Amino acid sequence: MAQSNNSIKKILTVAFALCIVCSVIVSTAAVALRSKQQFNQELDRKTNILNVADLYEPGMDVNATFESSITPRVVNLETGEYSEEHDPATYNAFEARRDPAASRTLSGEKDPAGLTRVETYSTVYLVGDPDDPEQIILPIRGQGLWGLMRGFLAVEGDGNTIVGITYYEHAETPGLGGEVNNPRWQAQWEGKEIFDSADDVAPAIHLAKGGASGENEVDALSGATLTSNGVTNMLQFWLSPEGFGDYLAKFRSGVSQDEAQSADVELETEGA
Repeated sequence: MAQSNNSIKKILTVAFALCIVCSVIVSTAAVALRSKQQFNQELDRKTNILNVADLYEPGMDVNATFESSITPRVVNLETGEYSEEHDPATYNAFEARRDPAASRTLSGEKDPAGLTRVETYSTVYLVGDPDDPEQIILPIRGQGLWGLMRGFLAVEGDGNTIVGITYYEHAETPGLGGEVNNPRWQAQWEGKEIFDSADDVAPAIHLAKGGASGENEVDALSGATLTSNGVTNMLQFWLSPEGFGDYLAKFRSGVSQDEAQSADVELETEGA
């Protein structure tokens, strides 16, 4: 006797075959679109870097402008010096943080941004002459209210004056913590100073509730205390010696990175 079209066996067979076909289609699409996704992610990263440096214009050739205006360099966060161990065009600091051999554990007071681990090397982006940059673009990240916030901070070549800030990834509440993307709030950062003086180690920049009144203060986000705290905490980390603090200190001293590293080599040679 022929089986009914509504038999359990036929239903399961059709369902299984449909699952296989759908899986093949989805997998094929994912593989086929991967290169395009990677291209778009890279284009978005470059766009955000140009935007925070106030170099982006709608309709511009992002790749061409990035290549002509921006120089990526890899920095050793433990020494504040440039490193040739990694290719800045391909090195991914965000992924490196997962590798115990390429990162270090953070805890307690040394981890105000809630990162848990931080990479040993990170990539910075220099605007203009890399030996005497007009701006230094620093990648920053830290925990907000609902998850990790990732962005860029642009600093003038003096290593202290802020040009701008932008966030390209976050899960903050629209209209509250999501106001980190509001151009009016971002505009407040221009001209603010990271440190009180050139000799300071701890950054002074922070978000102030009730209105900013000093060179180291920016208005906190209204109704978003935890997001505001997250922004302050991530800056306190990334601009301290645990992050880019030692790197920025050399700019504040008026000595270029290459000059500083040459001096270090000479001292080591004399010591030997």
